[in-house]
Amino acid sequence: MTATIALVDDDRNILTSVSIALQAEGFLTRVYSDGETALKALVDNPPDLGIFDIKMPRMDGLELLRRLRERSQIPVIFLTSKDDELDEALGLAMGADDYIAKPFSQRLLIARIRAILRRTEVPQAPGDAGSGDGTLTRGQLAMDPARHRTMWKGEPVTLTVTEFMILETLAQRPGIVKTRNQLMDAAYSDDIYVDDRTIDSHIKRLRRKFRAVDPSFDAIETLYGAGYRFSEE
Repeated sequence: MTATIALVDDDRNILTSVSIALQAEGFLTRVYSDGETALKALVDNPPDLGIFDIKMPRMDGLELLRRLRERSQIPVIFLTSKDDELDEALGLAMGADDYIAKPFSQRLLIARIRAILRRTEVPQAPGDAGSGDGTLTRGQLAMDPARHRTMWKGEPVTLTVTEFMILETLAQRPGIVKTRNQLMDAAYSDDIYVDDRTIDSHIKRLRRKFRAVDPSFDAIETLYGAGYRFSEE
């Protein structure tokens, strides 16, 4: 099925040029010039992925994402200015899946869109969809990749696609240290460049979500200068 991409930006030139580029690649597009207008449409008729500018009048991209995350977990890519490092980190902490700095290559943006959409595709499990086959269990953690579900001590934890991929990579081999590069390879395909700070932000957000369920959560360990590992003890 053709994926639908929602573009939210107060710059009409960006809306037009990106929309044309995406349509040329076979995507359907919806465009919104401000966050307030976009929010209701995104909730009432969710697209497959959203692309939000951070700096917008009336409702900026961060506020739009915050309010959207109360109702939806659709993947979101932020468009940022090069000097918006704080906003980038905050956006990732709030649940954005990726960001790309302006001015940006449309080819790079399309590659990131395709990579995220591939990770959001839910594979059809053979047999009864209600079976537990394929669930990854490590101590108190249970992950069901086919249904994109995560449980900790029997309580659900809502993760973005990128967070899920990173945690799954760590949990597949408990006790084994995964470098930031290895985690980037697991979460970002197609030669998409992200820096170490992006992975660190995702790890911090993972810990925050699990500690909201279990304040004593410490299963994701940092090995300074080496990377991260999952402990099921």
